[in-house]
Amino acid sequence: MGGASTSLDLAVAKSRGYHNIGEAAVASGLTAKMIRHYEALALIPKASRTKSNYRVYSTGDLHTLRFIKRARGLGFSLEEIATLLGLWRSKRRASKRVKQLAMQHIVELDQKIEEMQSMRAAVARLAAHCHGDHRPECPILEDLSGGPT
Repeated sequence: MGGASTSLDLAVAKSRGYHNIGEAAVASGLTAKMIRHYEALALIPKASRTKSNYRVYSTGDLHTLRFIKRARGLGFSLEEIATLLGLWRSKRRASKRVKQLAMQHIVELDQKIEEMQSMRAAVARLAAHCHGDHRPECPILEDLSGGPT
């Protein structure tokens, strides 16, 4: 079955190793909605279709979906994932390019960690100054509003 094939019914497609979108979702750890989204973004090829127009996915498609899920779990952007997928699919790739992408991602992660640590420290300072009692005065709300409440 190719990307646009509609010649088989679902039972025949399954007997040939294809999976419907629900099975692909379970096997990849993604939701059916995300699978359709990744297809729309062309991160995965257009799904093959049965006579009844059901999407079916090959084992290779499932492998690609797992790749995307893992890359997303590591915080790579969709653009970075598209690049990584291109490199993964290319037998002529240079691992140097993959490492460059990973090293740049580490820099971005370090920046995000620093930002989050700064946010945490600010919230901790505000929480330390809040009495947390029955009184309406609250330095947390005062700070969020930009002045006294």
